[in-house]
Amino acid sequence: MTPQVEIQLIAVVTAAACSLVGAFLVLRRMAMMSDAISHSILLGIVVAFLAVGDLASPWLVLGAAATGVLTVALVEALHRTRLVKEDAAIGLVFPALFSLGVILLARRAGSVHLDTDVVLLGELAFAPFDRFAPGGTDLGPRALWLAGGVLLLDAAALALFFKELKLATFDAGLAATLGFSPALVHYGLMSLVSVTAVASFDAVGLVLVVALMVGPPAAAHLLTDRLPRLLGLAALMGAASAVGGYWLARWLDVSIAGAMAAT
Repeated sequence: MTPQVEIQLIAVVTAAACSLVGAFLVLRRMAMMSDAISHSILLGIVVAFLAVGDLASPWLVLGAAATGVLTVALVEALHRTRLVKEDAAIGLVFPALFSLGVILLARRAGSVHLDTDVVLLGELAFAPFDRFAPGGTDLGPRALWLAGGVLLLDAAALALFFKELKLATFDAGLAATLGFSPALVHYGLMSLVSVTAVASFDAVGLVLVVALMVGPPAAAHLLTDRLPRLLGLAALMGAASAVGGYWLARWLDVSIAGAMAAT
C-alpha cells in the first residue's frame, strides 16, 4: 500500500473506534468528558513512561486508562459535594491533571519523542514510517494495528454488553432494579474511552480524538433515534470525515488532523 492509503486507513479505523464509544458519551450527555479524559491521560502516560522508560510498553496504555478512570471518579466526587455543577467539576479536574502531566513531561521527559505538540496535534503523515515488523516481516504501520486492535476491542465490548449499556444509558434505575450495576457499566465505558484515546493520541492527536468522539455521534443522533443505527451511522460519518479531511488537507496543504476535525 502507498503511504497515502495507509494514512487514510489509520484515520478511518481510528474514527470508527472513537465514534463507537463517543456515541454513548453523547447519549449520556457526557460529551465533554471525552475532552477531560483525552487531556488528563497525559499524566498517566508520562508517569508510566517514567516508570518503565519505554514508549512502546503496554503499561502506558494501562496508566492512561487508570488516569481516565481517576478523572471520572474525581469529577463525580467533586460533583457529589453539590458545591459545583458537573460541567464546572470537569473544568476543574482535567486542567489540573493535564497540567501535572505537562509539568512532568517538561521536567523529566523533554528529551524523548513525547511532547505536547505530539499529544495535542499528532502527525498522521509520519505514521507510515513507524512499521510493525515482527521477525523482520513488514506487516504495515504500527498505528494501523494499534487502531485496529482498539476498534475490535470496542466493538466486542459493545456487542457483549450492549443490553447493559443500553439500559444503564437510558434508564439507570431500571438497570439497577434488574440486577445490573450502573456504576460498573459507567466505569467500564470510561475505561474504553481512555484506552481508545491513548491508542489514538500518537498518530492523530487528542484534538482529533475529541472531535471524532463527539462530532459524528452528535450528527448521527440528528438522523435517528435507534441505537444500533446510530452506532453504524456514527462510525460511517467518522470514517467519511477522516477520508474527506485527508483530501481537504492535501488540497489546502494544511494539518491533516486539523482538516479532519474541521470536516
